[in-house]
Amino acid sequence: MKRHIRPYFLFQAAVSLLLSSCAHHPDVPASSREAKCLPAIFPDYCDVTVPCNIAPLNFMLPADQYEECVARLTTPDGRQQTYGEGVKVQIPESEWHAMLDVSKGKNIKVEVWGKATNGQAKSGNEEKGGWMSFNPFEIHVAEQPIDEYLSYRLIEPSYIVYDYMEIAQRNLTSFEETQVFNNKVSCDDPQGQCINCHSYQNYKTDNMLFHARVTRGGTIIVNDGKVSKVDLKRDNTISAGVYPAWHPAAKLVTFSTNLTHQVFHTAHPNKVEVFDTASDLILYDVVKDSVSIISNDPDLLEVFPSWSPDGKYLYYCKSVPLPEEMRDKDIRTTYPKVQYNLYRRSFEISSQSFGEEELVYDAASADKSVTLPRISSDGHYLLFAEGRYGCFHIWHHDADIVCIPMDQYTGDALTAETSSPIDLTLFNSEGHSDSYPTWSSNGHWIMCASRRDDDNFSRVYFAYFNNGKVEKAFLLPQEDPEMHVTLLKSYNRPEFMVEPVKISVNEFSRAF
Repeated sequence: MKRHIRPYFLFQAAVSLLLSSCAHHPDVPASSREAKCLPAIFPDYCDVTVPCNIAPLNFMLPADQYEECVARLTTPDGRQQTYGEGVKVQIPESEWHAMLDVSKGKNIKVEVWGKATNGQAKSGNEEKGGWMSFNPFEIHVAEQPIDEYLSYRLIEPSYIVYDYMEIAQRNLTSFEETQVFNNKVSCDDPQGQCINCHSYQNYKTDNMLFHARVTRGGTIIVNDGKVSKVDLKRDNTISAGVYPAWHPAAKLVTFSTNLTHQVFHTAHPNKVEVFDTASDLILYDVVKDSVSIISNDPDLLEVFPSWSPDGKYLYYCKSVPLPEEMRDKDIRTTYPKVQYNLYRRSFEISSQSFGEEELVYDAASADKSVTLPRISSDGHYLLFAEGRYGCFHIWHHDADIVCIPMDQYTGDALTAETSSPIDLTLFNSEGHSDSYPTWSSNGHWIMCASRRDDDNFSRVYFAYFNNGKVEKAFLLPQEDPEMHVTLLKSYNRPEFMVEPVKISVNEFSRAF
């Protein structure tokens, strides 16, 4: 398989091999003072449940408080190993996966020691310096694996301007990251090129797509491994296709078509607002290169289509009418009043026809707005993002993920009062944006893009989903745990995949 790998990641891979061959196994401190608390490690992996095939959960202690860190990991069969160099704990992949293999369905015990900096030791009581031992914690290893691959767009968080942009894919069992595409390889125009909205059929990559905007714009479609560029703007649509969803069984893709605008706040805590002045739903037949209208209500907004895993229903979000006195006013003043409910339509694949729309979840009745619906692979659970208003919650501090068992929907619209959502307290953050929820292919892992770490950059968080019980969220592991601090890019539209994209960056570029 051909891959385009940046020099940085070739270097990173070489470093990984070096670490594996000469792992640092320090001694546990001979004496230490009990801290009587959990260690303040970053990322916070204390008492998380992780897949049995995940990459090492490397972490670090705060460098402004500690100068050394030692961690001892104990597997259920009693084997122990220590790690630590400086304030970082970086575990070789081979040793980590050996620990996971013997710990499936059980726990790995983690003990951490930290040596305080000289500055901390000399500030006040001398006894506060030196080595401290923290309360041990456990990493529970689930028997269910996670999909091996993840893809995302890496982009500066402002969305005001862009220069270099890429869609990348990451092997979740290791730290290998490769490019799917970047916007420089096929674009030499000063206006630049925006690439976005990568999407796959059934988590596989032989049928996939992504968009290119501005210079040499169009939708890049992969059909049974063959690449082409398509213009989805037709005479009867308001725009080209925007937010996509592949039908699970047929060569069909639903899109919303959107006239999208942005405003940038100077004082409002929600720094960026994205809203539509018009949006409809269309169906694209990949084989026939034909576009048909699904819904185009002239007064309301329809967006974010998503198929049920059996392909029998199309879920989507639709705005509710504004109050009479606001309907003729500028959207820049009325956008905080725009709210979306969740609908679905039945679909007959043989005739490619849709039934009447059903109101599934009435969020507006509780002064809320619902976006980005996703149904679990077994069809039993519905995930969506919810905030107080709008359809672009990635900048909204009140945005959370909601999960509702589908057996609660019997034909009458669910509301906040009539539904009993799954407890996602350990998955959502408090007062930070959590958006773009997604299921793994086996339905045991959920994922979202969250700004909980610094309110600026969206990062990828996972959580274990087991028969309606959701465990504590954990951050995408990195070889260097400091990477999430130093990488000045947001992870946009994270999508699970069961295999990597096999088409090279150069092959994609030839479609332009």
